[in-house]
Amino acid sequence: MRQSALFISHGSPMNIIDDNPYTQSLKQLGTTLAKPKAILILSAHWATNGSVVSVVDKPETIHDFFGFPDDLYAIKYDVKGEIASSLLLAELTHARIDRRHGFDHGAWSVLVHLFPKHDVPVFQLSIDMSKPALWHYDLGKTLSTLRDQGIMIIGSGNVTHNLGDTQSDRDAPVEKWAKEFDDAFSNALIHDHEKLISFDLPHFAHAHPTLEHYLPILPILGSQREGEIIHTVYEGFQHGTLSMRCFKVG
Repeated sequence: MRQSALFISHGSPMNIIDDNPYTQSLKQLGTTLAKPKAILILSAHWATNGSVVSVVDKPETIHDFFGFPDDLYAIKYDVKGEIASSLLLAELTHARIDRRHGFDHGAWSVLVHLFPKHDVPVFQLSIDMSKPALWHYDLGKTLSTLRDQGIMIIGSGNVTHNLGDTQSDRDAPVEKWAKEFDDAFSNALIHDHEKLISFDLPHFAHAHPTLEHYLPILPILGSQREGEIIHTVYEGFQHGTLSMRCFKVG
């Protein structure tokens, strides 16, 4: 059965253990998803020069964040890798193979909520920072074929991501520029993907001073087939400027 594709804004690592409207929505979403054969995840926290696929039988949980409560560092997301599918993806995309890379927190921080039973194999494709936005969108056409094979595709990043402009209070009032960006993004998500590919959104440079948290959006959109609907599955803000918008294709 053809699987869905998701984009999940992951926000602060505190969302791993916090109980809030955003994490509650991910848990609820997980209960509605058909169990996939495997999950391919593209995370903002594995950014490389050139595409790389993880081909690892038992990936380790990477705690690639600093200064957070000890509880976070004790969490492990123990699942198997998916060797056959990862090798196929490497062939389809001409990506390099990495036989050591584990799950960075951009990957497992969302999986702990969506698939808390740790019972679906997972593999990763890096974000190739050397490629233009259109390449990432077109990559979605290749990933779409994996969806036909029962593999769920998840992009993990953020619809807005300027850490220098966030507030310490998770529930701080939303800043005007962030709301304007998010509104324009939401409209283009349904009506005009070209605006998303060309970065033709208000305050784009401020919303994304670097692109690693934005680029995972594009392959998810590019995997959309004619007739497939895009659903927003969560919208809201944390820390004043972080749009936590999440959406589902198919």
